[in-house]
Amino acid sequence: MAVKLRLMRMGKTKQPTYRVVAADSRSPRNGRFIEIVGTYEPRQDPSKILIDNDKAVAWLRKGAQPTDRVQKLLVISGAWDSFKGGT
Repeated sequence: MAVKLRLMRMGKTKQPTYRVVAADSRSPRNGRFIEIVGTYEPRQDPSKILIDNDKAVAWLRKGAQPTDRVQKLLVISGAWDSFKGGT
C-alpha cells in the first residue's frame, strides 16, 4: 500500500477548505483516509495552515509521499525541515 499525504476538499461551493490527510494513493480525493494530519484554509487572508508536525513527520518517516502542494505546506509549517534534518 502506497501512502500519500494529500489534500481532501471540504467546505461549501466556491469556499473550499482542505484537510491534509494520510491516505492510500488508490483511494479517491475525498474518499477514505487513514489519518487527518492538518487543515489548510486558502481563502483566509493570510491563508491559515494548521499542521500537526509530529504526525506529518511520523508519516514521512514511514515512507508517505506528499503531493507538491502538501510539500509546500509542510515547508511553511516547518515539518519538512524537521523531517530532512532528522534523517
